[in-house]
Parts: sequence; structure tokens; C-alpha cells
Amino acid sequence: MNKIIKNTIILTIITLVSGVALGAVYEITKAPIANAQEEAKQEAYKQVFEDADSFDDLEVDAKEAAEAVKAAGVDDGAEINEAVEAKQGGETIGYVITATDPNGYGGDIQVSVGIQNDGTVNGIAILSINETAGLGMKASEQEFYEQYSGKQTDHFYVSKDGGEGEQIDAISGATITTRAVTGAVNASLGYYQNVLGGSADE
Repeated sequence: MNKIIKNTIILTIITLVSGVALGAVYEITKAPIANAQEEAKQEAYKQVFEDADSFDDLEVDAKEAAEAVKAAGVDDGAEINEAVEAKQGGETIGYVITATDPNGYGGDIQVSVGIQNDGTVNGIAILSINETAGLGMKASEQEFYEQYSGKQTDHFYVSKDGGEGEQIDAISGATITTRAVTGAVNASLGYYQNVLGGSADE
């Protein structure tokens, strides 16, 4: 009986010490991780809007965003994460909208999309991707993502699928990845058109 109690006490102490240690590690690494994520976002914003000298956060209402994406005909589960105003000398020159599509071959793909005031895609940047090396990871290469730049459209579609709008050539052997990136871009366009675009025109 005493042995059982002793073992229980030892296990409890080990559990408590492990919990405290994990909590300490989390607190130590939390700030650096958050800083790295923020730096990655700022780099993505500058990539899609090189002319901007500042980016102001905009409040994103989840329900409104979901309705805007749905109204744009995007029904693959893509979600709007955040939006910022791209500014130059205090003037708004466009927006950067970040969206996540859950349908990548390796899971979520998060994309930041720069959109000019007239709806032209200024550029896109891949924020998060976990696709197959040599195949889906080619989505983060300039040759692929530049297909979206300079296009003024309500909707992109993958060439293999057909549809209305601007055509995107699928990455060889990675059509699923191409669809997911395009889904995130289309979600961002939908949010711009149905939420930000209207307010910018008024």
C-alpha cells in the first residue's frame, strides 16, 4: 500500500514539474514565434505592394466575410483571415487580404493578395504551405504566382477545370495545390468586391 502511495506521489510530482516546464517553454517561445509570424506577414505585404509605405489593419467581421466569399461563388471552405489598407504618403493605394484555403494536398494554404483600388491584383504571396517538394511547393515560386498579377477579374479558374474569368495554368502534377491557391485568391477577391470595393467607391 505504501509503495502505491509513494509511486503516486512521485508520478504527481513528475507531472507537476513537466507541466511547469512546458508552461515556461511556451512563455519563452511565445513572443519570438509571434514576432516571426508578424515579420512574415509584413514581408508578404511588401511583396504584394512594394509601393506602400505603411499598412493599416482593418477589422474583419467573420460572418460578413463568409457571406462575401459565398456571394463571390467560392464554396470550397476558403476563409478570410485579415485585411489591411496599403498606403503611400497617407493615401490608400489598395488592400492586402489574407485568406486560407483548406484544400491543399498537404492541408491549409494561406495566401496574401494585394488588390489595387480598381480591383486589379497587384500580386500574391504564399504565407503558409505544406505541399509536396518539387510539386505543390512550386506554388511558392515566382513563375507560378505571377500568373495572378496585373489581372483585373472577378474570378480566376484553373485551366484544367474550365470556367469564366482569368485562366490559371495548373502546376504539373499538383492540380490540387493550384486549386487551393486559386480558391484563396478568389476568396480575397470576393471580400474586396463585396466589402472593401463598395466602400472604396463611395
